[in-house]
Amino acid sequence: MDNEMAKVLFEEGATFILLDVPPGLEFGIDYNSWTIGPKFKGVKMIPPGIHFIYYSARSKEVQTAPRTGFFYHFKHREILVRKWDERTEDIKDDDSISDEQIERFRLNKRDLDPFLGAYPYETYKIWVSLTNHLSVELLNRLQPKSQKISSVTEFESESSTTQSRAAEREKAAEAAAGTSSGNQASDNTRNLATDDACLPQMKLNPNHVINFTDCRVRYPESSTPSQLSKYNMDLTYTLRYLITQQYNGRHDDILGEIQFSFVCFLIGQVYDAFDQWKRLVRLLCTCEAALVEFPELYERFINALYFQVQKIPDDFFVDIVSRDNFLTTTLTTLFTNLEESDLEIDSGLRSKGRRFRQHLTRKFNWDFTAEPDEYSPVVVEIPQQ
Repeated sequence: MDNEMAKVLFEEGATFILLDVPPGLEFGIDYNSWTIGPKFKGVKMIPPGIHFIYYSARSKEVQTAPRTGFFYHFKHREILVRKWDERTEDIKDDDSISDEQIERFRLNKRDLDPFLGAYPYETYKIWVSLTNHLSVELLNRLQPKSQKISSVTEFESESSTTQSRAAEREKAAEAAAGTSSGNQASDNTRNLATDDACLPQMKLNPNHVINFTDCRVRYPESSTPSQLSKYNMDLTYTLRYLITQQYNGRHDDILGEIQFSFVCFLIGQVYDAFDQWKRLVRLLCTCEAALVEFPELYERFINALYFQVQKIPDDFFVDIVSRDNFLTTTLTTLFTNLEESDLEIDSGLRSKGRRFRQHLTRKFNWDFTAEPDEYSPVVVEIPQQ
């Protein structure tokens, strides 16, 4: 980056200031992460738009805690200030930071400059390619109430009283005694039942649950058995339902959620997001009529997948995605529909799909002509008598 560009970004870009952060913290923004030193106080020259900030605390034994992060839409010249909470080992929203303090940071930004890391502008295009369909409105709908993305599922115990716990123990003991009537009830069984009753009842913390779209298969009311089979083989009805009912008619939002899920999985290390990514990709790949109805959506979908495939590390890709042959099986359906459908599919879309298939074949040596394993004959070995 030349000096003129750096000056423009310094003056016009956003700044993230992180106070009281301990050295050795793993800190990242978008597609880049670092282990920070004692002088680190934040990141400067952040391009306006949606970004993902994430971090992991490290113990003295160099053990890394689970990753936590949050999305934030930085505005032009905005200064965002956060503090590190040593007790919780997390970044907290500090309401005590006044507008006057933020303005002082703005006026003294040049004095703070030596303590701010520069946004890695050379990888900005990568980030844009992974999030260009993610809008602020969709982001606000998907992210948890806490606005924190955590790589571990967070639970909380349901409220209980001494009386309720005693009642549960009594019920458990009676159940254990009842199941063993006519037999000798073991002390182990009775103790296990009463011990389980003493344990707190755990449930998902609703403040940390990502609000993924429900994309299960839908059918019109009063569908006949043959129609149900049709709607299961071609998921266009489900796709149309999601676009109109869940995404308020915005076609790009389904691509935005695919990108949101992918970033939460690849960078945020959230496995549930990987499942949602698979569900949405499978949905789009299992539509035939939609290829005619939404050709521009499918061209953008192929573009999004192209950039996502480029950014998954090879070993990671093999271990998680290819283990169950998910992409090869799912994309085979898409490519087959593009090539062999009797419908009048746009020639540009068909050509884009063909180029994407050739790219994947060259890069990963995937075979999209072979019969998927799930349809292959099963060889049953009969044991020798």
